[in-house]
Amino acid sequence: MESKEIVTKRLILRKLQKEDSGFFHKLLSDQEVNRFLPWFPVKSMGETEQFLKERYLTVYEKGQGYAYVICLKETGTPVGYVNISGEESHDLGYGLARQYWNQGIVTEACQGLIQKVKQEGLPYITATHDRENIPSGKVMRKLGMSYQYSYEEQWQPKNYKVIFRLYQLNFTMPKEWRYDRYWKESQIHFVEEEL
Repeated sequence: MESKEIVTKRLILRKLQKEDSGFFHKLLSDQEVNRFLPWFPVKSMGETEQFLKERYLTVYEKGQGYAYVICLKETGTPVGYVNISGEESHDLGYGLARQYWNQGIVTEACQGLIQKVKQEGLPYITATHDRENIPSGKVMRKLGMSYQYSYEEQWQPKNYKVIFRLYQLNFTMPKEWRYDRYWKESQIHFVEEEL
């Protein structure tokens, strides 16, 4: 798995570059952008660099997973990130600078990455969202992902309980197959019928 450049209609998904640290510092320190993400907003450039090392450089070194900076094709401006973990869950994650919300950018970036991992033979992907984060669930459904179940987790490092919804998209797995690790690990799990 190598994070080679992906080009879509409006975007370029590319590897992290050294000059991206300023953009990421601004993005990762934005309280609203990070409200539903599993980390606190960064407070220093050192924290930003540590985040990028753990979430990008390690992925590149190990060749496990996919980690991209989302850039506007016309200008090359970084606007967010999208990734799929190399772990068993093949978890899809994304974040976007606030001024670019509600323009279909995350959906387009995810579609480009999904096409790549499907071609490379990944059997499925999952994605989770805090059930209070309705826009993230809408992105998952636009991508063709199907809701599977909800579960409670003591979210770290923020240390509070969150109900997550798990969505899944199978490529080579049978349509009815479900990734159930979080179901098994959580004492509180259920299916929300209205979804």
